[in-house]
Amino acid sequence: MLVVENVSHGFGARTILENVSFRLKKGEHIALVGANGEGKSSFLNIITKKLMPDAGNIKWSSRATVGYLDQHSVLAKGNSIRDILRDAFKPMFDLEQEMIGMYDKMGEADEDQMTKLLEDTAEIQTILENSGFYMIDAKIQEVANGLGLGDIGLDRDVTDLSGGQRTKVLLTKLLLENPTILILDEPTNYLDEEHIVWLTRYLQEYENSFILVSHDIPFINDTCNVIYHLENGELNRYKGNYDEFVRLNEIKKRQEESAYERQVEERKKLEDFVARNKARVATRGMANSRQKILDKMEILERPKEKIKPTFQFREARAASRYIFKTKDLVLGYNEPLTKPLNFELERNKKVALKGMNGIGKSTLLKTLLGIIKPFDGEVELGDYLEVGYFEQESSKDNYKTPMDDVWAEFPGLTNFEVRQALSKCGLSNEHITSQVRVLSGGEAAKVRLCKIMLKDINLLVLDEPTNHLDVEAKDELKKAIKEFKGTVVLVSHEPKFYMDIVDDVWNIEDFTTKIV
Repeated sequence: MLVVENVSHGFGARTILENVSFRLKKGEHIALVGANGEGKSSFLNIITKKLMPDAGNIKWSSRATVGYLDQHSVLAKGNSIRDILRDAFKPMFDLEQEMIGMYDKMGEADEDQMTKLLEDTAEIQTILENSGFYMIDAKIQEVANGLGLGDIGLDRDVTDLSGGQRTKVLLTKLLLENPTILILDEPTNYLDEEHIVWLTRYLQEYENSFILVSHDIPFINDTCNVIYHLENGELNRYKGNYDEFVRLNEIKKRQEESAYERQVEERKKLEDFVARNKARVATRGMANSRQKILDKMEILERPKEKIKPTFQFREARAASRYIFKTKDLVLGYNEPLTKPLNFELERNKKVALKGMNGIGKSTLLKTLLGIIKPFDGEVELGDYLEVGYFEQESSKDNYKTPMDDVWAEFPGLTNFEVRQALSKCGLSNEHITSQVRVLSGGEAAKVRLCKIMLKDINLLVLDEPTNHLDVEAKDELKKAIKEFKGTVVLVSHEPKFYMDIVDDVWNIEDFTTKIV
């Protein structure tokens, strides 16, 4: 279905892909995995021809139709959800219009024209019936309900939707198009637990091929049968699920380390022999022979160690007993999103907020922090609060480098201290000197986490912090939250991430006035 040969690509001095090859066979379910910033999204952009590689060839099967959901897809304003979803069947609607036009012509047609028109309309009618055209609305409803769009209402204008809801619309449209190759870049980021379950089942039964980028390990294990691992510009193929890849990759790394160490030892012995014997006439021949072996030897590189992030939150003095109390608090913008809420949070408690997208989790966080005003009622904040707030998405127009971005907020730090702080978060020198807007979602998230970790805080507020983070960064963040002695309010769609680190889970669906 797809063959990629010897593709190389880089940004400036930074090499992303180096002479990589890849193949996708019919019916294969592939996961493309690797740490943040290794080039997974760039690879997808190259194979979908959104980005030209520096070198190499990409060959698609002539029969392939490709559907691509990337992290930055957008929707045209002024359309309802139903309009966007019906657009997945545009070729069929165009055929129907063509058929209607033929019926209009029949009133003025002679006998020969009538025969031709009848044949053509019968052919179109057969195509539409075989394609399930007259079941389109039922099909739209089925897939839309599976991903939670039925709850939002298919007549809602897409302009009114949250970022997560927009992603759901794009994903639903893509599934309805039923391409021969599906390309999904982190599809579970904006999905709730039940919809991830639905998508898992859908992909398990998907007869066509797909390429998936995700950091959700259970999701990959349940849906994929081939893993491609991208690291240090290399792309390696593994048969099996993610757990099998981890096992085989560990063996490969141990073998490479062992081969490197054996060669270092062997070269040391040969070089020592040459140095001791090249001057003596009796042993010069043997020394020259050893030197030839050394000259011909292909020198192995030491396996590169990836920078591993280490996260730690600095603790400020204790806050007052209650972090906040609400009095008949109603969330909303132009209309109320919730009934009046009366609840409180005590110091040093850790709570997770769960619930479907678009029903007010981010709105609740921003209202509690005073970033937006309540629709009604009030929030009473405790004393001595020092807040670290992680927003769900960073600005796409940030032209600063991570160095400049952090320095602007912490001008008292030295160049070395800023570099050190970013390095601890798993960012290399190449990352910290690139503009934030060109970083991957995971790299940009690490920059935002870095700024929080440079503050003394006693209240940590995290809005979907795991969305773009790779597996190692996610594990490290979980450890840091667990060790933090202050108060934590966390929004996440991953129960496996938060269940063993929080004291309580608040389901926002219990607060909302929306139908869920």
